[in-house]
Amino acid sequence: MEMKDLGFIRVATAVPSVRVADTCSNVREICRMAGEAEEAGASVVLFPELAVTGYTCGDLFGQELLIRKAEDGIREIMDFTRGKSVTVIAGAPVRFRGRLYNCAIVMKNGNIKGIVPKIWLPQYNEFYEGRWFSSGRDFLSPYTASTGRFLANGKDTVREGWCAEITYAGFRCNISPNLVFEIGKVSFGIEICEDMWTPIPPSTYLALAGAQLIFNPSASNDLLAKHEYRKSLVSQLSARNICGYAYCSSGFGESTQDLVFGGAALMYENGTLIAENERFGTSASITYADFDIQRLDTLRQKMNSFASVTPDGTPATAYDRLYSRVSLGKCADTDFQEKLFRHIDPHPFVPAGDQAETDRRCREIISIQVTGLASRLAHINCKTAVLGISGGLDSTLALLVTVLAFDKLGWERKRIIGVTMPGYGTTDRTHGNAVDLMESLGITVREISIAAACDRHFADIGHDKNIHDVTYENSQARERTQILMDIANQSGGIVIGTGDLSELALGWATYNGDHMSMYGVNAGIPKTLIRHLVKWAAENRFDTEGEDRNIRQTGRILLDIIDTPISPELLPADPDGKIAQKTEDIVGPYELHDFFLYHIFRSGYSPEKILFLACKAFEGTYGKETTEKWLKIFIRRFFSQQFKRSCLPDGPKVGSVSLSPRGDWRMPSDAKPDIFLSFPE
Repeated sequence: MEMKDLGFIRVATAVPSVRVADTCSNVREICRMAGEAEEAGASVVLFPELAVTGYTCGDLFGQELLIRKAEDGIREIMDFTRGKSVTVIAGAPVRFRGRLYNCAIVMKNGNIKGIVPKIWLPQYNEFYEGRWFSSGRDFLSPYTASTGRFLANGKDTVREGWCAEITYAGFRCNISPNLVFEIGKVSFGIEICEDMWTPIPPSTYLALAGAQLIFNPSASNDLLAKHEYRKSLVSQLSARNICGYAYCSSGFGESTQDLVFGGAALMYENGTLIAENERFGTSASITYADFDIQRLDTLRQKMNSFASVTPDGTPATAYDRLYSRVSLGKCADTDFQEKLFRHIDPHPFVPAGDQAETDRRCREIISIQVTGLASRLAHINCKTAVLGISGGLDSTLALLVTVLAFDKLGWERKRIIGVTMPGYGTTDRTHGNAVDLMESLGITVREISIAAACDRHFADIGHDKNIHDVTYENSQARERTQILMDIANQSGGIVIGTGDLSELALGWATYNGDHMSMYGVNAGIPKTLIRHLVKWAAENRFDTEGEDRNIRQTGRILLDIIDTPISPELLPADPDGKIAQKTEDIVGPYELHDFFLYHIFRSGYSPEKILFLACKAFEGTYGKETTEKWLKIFIRRFFSQQFKRSCLPDGPKVGSVSLSPRGDWRMPSDAKPDIFLSFPE
């Protein structure tokens, strides 16, 4: 894969400062901004509805001069695009067969590629477009309404996409809402303003016909709280249609006789806002975003329900025939390496947003874990829950979830048996935190050293305990698991697993040791999120300055656990009694591995693209060489350790990434990683 072929396309939304009915001035501004978008590497630049004339011309749309000057203006914009790689979408009134249509005109390299008329014309409140314009439904005839179905001899049949030919601005092209434009490997469709607000908007059909991007030239006025609804509408459309959505509305210069136009520009991808402008400016503004078409294709491919059921019952495969395809040639030769107009979150699993949103999401995550465990405990009516408590992050979160589950069921916390099992590598810090945490939470505390049992085991199998190899390490993990299982049998309970999603991805668990439990509450939680959740619990559930001594103590312990290096503590401590075996020194930084896991699972990215994105996300933290090293280690481990994931205990799915062999990830244990390691090509 060439580094420029990363699956992105750069889009610009341009909000010009218009002069109502002054087509000459508006065209100059459109050309200026289109040139700016060209220089920035945009493949498509979208202007607002009726940008050539201004939206608020009113009865001036009935004037021959204005309509003719608009056509002259389009010819000028068309000529401006000659020799350029940017595609311009500009709005203008178009007269055809004695009717006037509110249209979006697509231009590239000196040609008009197609004209898309608005279908649904608002005729309420201050908007009376039906007074001047005809509906694009005219071009769906003899189709019924907007369903894209054709009636022939009383029978419902599918026919080829219908459109008309028009000679406009001296160029012959198609005019119809049934146009899908193809630029490079990207297909896009257009709906105009009010079209988006209808119960079943044209974008739904366009997406089913293969459009990965939807462009909406709009002229939507601003009212109190309207913008939030507008954003939610665009977000939901892009999510339901699994598409990118670029929305651009009229701004400064439109008539404010009765309405105010704030000039909103929004770009969403699969429900997520990736770019927006600041409204109510007094000058022109242009906003850029790089849409990830590869990701959208992968998400559509994974979601079988996409296109399996269509609004009118038409087979999804038939939709391709209902639309005429228009080729626009290649995308712009954009250098995404130099500049990427897209935020790459280095911690995609960690809740983002303001404090209120973060708090809401953390509560929901823990509630899912708690409810899953509580349901299992109640279902089997067990007497106890048994956990191994190490003083590390994973067992800490598992213990907090178990305590909350018992509280939810109204069960005594003393029925929770926390077992600390010091071994050769246990430090005073982790041991002290484990015991103190259990005591502050009011559970039953048991301490069972594994040293003597491991000594005897090594003697039995003839292993020198001074050889700190995999046998030395895994024997300790399996001894701890045996103790927990036996205590669970002894007390009529189940063992609550503490291993997390990151460890499952890397196979960083001892097979039939800490790999095994009777219910794994952290199976859907990656390491970066566990750290965040424990910190959230410390700050929101256990006030270190509160009146309750146990609560204060719990909060302080949690904060210290967060600052403790991640370690399985299977090797002896250093001479100062501190942790010598640090997991991230061995397998690499968990924040990188969580990043790799998210994008491999969710987006199906190639390793080369993941490397590119990781370098952008962690710029200034990890160099390319370091990132590439850990990515290759991740891939090797991810493939070689699948056999551990193939026999996992039950555990609650929390987010969109899950490695359960019964649900989201079904991979053969013998798959080879060779082609995934052959990067860069």
